[in-house]
Amino acid sequence: MTNPPTPQSGSPDKEPVSEAQAAQNALGNTERAEVATKPGGSASTPEPEQKPSLGRLFMDNLWAANTFTVTLLSLVLAIVVGAVLMIISDPAVLSTYSYITSRPSDAITSSWTLVSEAYANLFKGSVFDPEAFSGWLNGTGSWQAVLAPISETLTYAAPLVFTGLSVALAFRGGLFNIGAQGQATIGVIMAALAGFLLPLPPGLHLLVAVLAGALGGAIWGFIPGILKARAGAHEVINTIMLNYVATYFLTWLIVQNGVQDPNRTDAISKAVDTSAQLPRLLGDNLRVHAGILLAVLATWAVAWLLNRSTLGFELRAVGANPDAARTAGISVTRTYILIMVFAGILAGLGGSNMVLGSTASALTPLVVAQIGFDGILVALLGRVKPWGVLLAALLFGALQAGGNRMQSYSGISLELVTVLQALIVIFIAAPALVKAIFQLRAARAARLQTSLAKGW
Repeated sequence: MTNPPTPQSGSPDKEPVSEAQAAQNALGNTERAEVATKPGGSASTPEPEQKPSLGRLFMDNLWAANTFTVTLLSLVLAIVVGAVLMIISDPAVLSTYSYITSRPSDAITSSWTLVSEAYANLFKGSVFDPEAFSGWLNGTGSWQAVLAPISETLTYAAPLVFTGLSVALAFRGGLFNIGAQGQATIGVIMAALAGFLLPLPPGLHLLVAVLAGALGGAIWGFIPGILKARAGAHEVINTIMLNYVATYFLTWLIVQNGVQDPNRTDAISKAVDTSAQLPRLLGDNLRVHAGILLAVLATWAVAWLLNRSTLGFELRAVGANPDAARTAGISVTRTYILIMVFAGILAGLGGSNMVLGSTASALTPLVVAQIGFDGILVALLGRVKPWGVLLAALLFGALQAGGNRMQSYSGISLELVTVLQALIVIFIAAPALVKAIFQLRAARAARLQTSLAKGW
C-alpha cells in the first residue's frame, strides 16, 4: 500500500479549483494582460456619453408631433386656408389673377393688402389696437379704447369657458355631452326668472340668480344622466332631444303673462334687475364683467376635481374602462349621474352669464346664441383638459371679437370667422394630416419632460 505524496517543502497546499472559478480567473488574467499592453499600464476610463444641450432638446421636441406643436401648426394652416378663401371671395382681388402672367405684381399686392388688413383688424379688434394706444398717449383718446379689444374678447370667452368645461368633463368620464346647449338654455331661463321675479337685496340677489342658473343646468343634465345609468339610453340621443325641448320651452315661456315685457309686443321678457347683474370690471363703458373671474375659478375647480380628488379618479376610471372600474368597486351608475349633473351645472352657469352679464339683460329666443355647440369645439380644441379649454375659449372669443372689426373695416363677412373656427377644429381633430404636411417626428417626451412635450 502506497502512501499519498507529501507536499514539497516551501510550497503551500492548494485547494482544488472548480471549472467556473478557473474560467473566471482566466478571464481576469486576459483583462490584466490587455491593460498591461496599454500605455501607462492602467485601464483607460470610457468617455462619458455627451448629452445634447438644452437648446437642442428644445428644438427636437418643438418640431416633434406633440400637442403644442400640432395645435400651433393647425392654427397656421387655418390662417393660410382662410387667407385663400378671402382672396377667392373678393371679386376685385380675384380679377387681378386673370392677367397674372403679364403683371403678377398686381395680384400679389392686392392679395397681400386684403389678407394683411383683414388679419390686422382681427388682431386690433381682439387684442390690441396701436392707434387707440397712440391716441391715449396723445390725449386724444381714452384708456377705455385701449382696453376695449381685450374687454370684448373676455366677454365672448366667459360663457364658452363654462360650456367647454361641461363638454370636456363629460368626455373625461366617457360620455358625449351634446346637450350643453339645452342645459345652458334652462340655466339662462332660471337665472333670468330669479333676476326679475325675486325682490332681493343686491349681492344676495346676484348669488341666488347665479345658483338658479346652475340648478337649472343640473336638472337638465340629471335627466340624460339617470336615463343613461338606469335604462342604458344613449346620452347623445337624449341630450339632442332635450336641446329641442329647452329651446321650444324658452320660446313658449317668453310670451307668457308675468314673463313678457308688458311694454313690448315682440318675444322678449322683463329685464333682469340691476341687483342681479354681474358687476363690470372696467367701468360701464366696457362690457367685460365678473363672469370671466368665475370662469377661471371654475376651470381651477374642474382641474382639481379631475386630478386631485377621489371622485375625479373614479370619473376618469369609468371613462377609461367602465367594466374594469365596476370590477374595482366603483359605482358606474352613480358616476354617470354625477358626471352629467356636474356638466349641467357648468353649462347652466354659462347660460346665466348670457343674461346676468353684459351680453343681454332679458330673455329672447336667441339669448343663448350657440354657446353650447361652440363649447364642443372649445373642448376639442382644448384637448378636453381644463386649462386647455380656457385657452381655447379665449381664442374663440378673440376670433369673435376680432371678426366684428374685420367685417366693419375690411368688408370680410362674419361667416368667414366661423369658417376659420371650423378649419382650426378640423386640423386639430386630424393630427395625422398635420404631421404629414409638416413631416413631424414622433414626440419624445421622455427626453424632455416639459409642458411643450406633454401638451396642456
